[in-house]
Amino acid sequence: MSKFLKIYENNPDPKVVDQAVEILRKGGLIIYPTDTVYGLGCDITKLRALEKVARIKQVKLEKANFSFICYDLSNLSAYVRQIETPVYKILKRALPGPYTFILKGNNNLPKAFKKKTTVGIRIPDNNIIRTIVKELGNPIVSTSIYDEDDVIEYTTDPELIFEKWRDKVDLVLDGGYGGNIASTIIDLSDDDIVVVREGKGPLDIL
Repeated sequence: MSKFLKIYENNPDPKVVDQAVEILRKGGLIIYPTDTVYGLGCDITKLRALEKVARIKQVKLEKANFSFICYDLSNLSAYVRQIETPVYKILKRALPGPYTFILKGNNNLPKAFKKKTTVGIRIPDNNIIRTIVKELGNPIVSTSIYDEDDVIEYTTDPELIFEKWRDKVDLVLDGGYGGNIASTIIDLSDDDIVVVREGKGPLDIL
């Protein structure tokens, strides 16, 4: 049965964080606030959980463009090739923040992503999800939750999110109303910087 737990960004309750981490370690799915829209995610090391997320999003796992939520820049070396100084400076300026950066993946990517040459990296400016990732000890795979409504692209009310998703996930964290503008996606995997999607993050970091 899915849980719905209140949590505050300024001082995330360790008991709630522990419950979220335990669910992730058991291969469960959680929905959580970020600095943009609410996200759906699972432990990056749990293949069955990854497959569940892919099924929910109606994509094949090997073709899915999920992003990895990391705690900080020190996590990147586990999955990303050596970052050149100019790129690192951009990341340092922008993160934590409402950006997804596409970077070249390395050979340590989880089995499900071995065929991918690039990965999307997120370090949201939100203490709730970063604390969970820190306690988990590895990144989570994340994707935005869309709304089928033609007018509303993203549901912002956690209670409405729980009503809609309670049968699909193990935990919804109520961190207050979410945003309705997604992250800015910037491709730094090649020599040319490409803005894939302009979202909440301003482009003056480039």
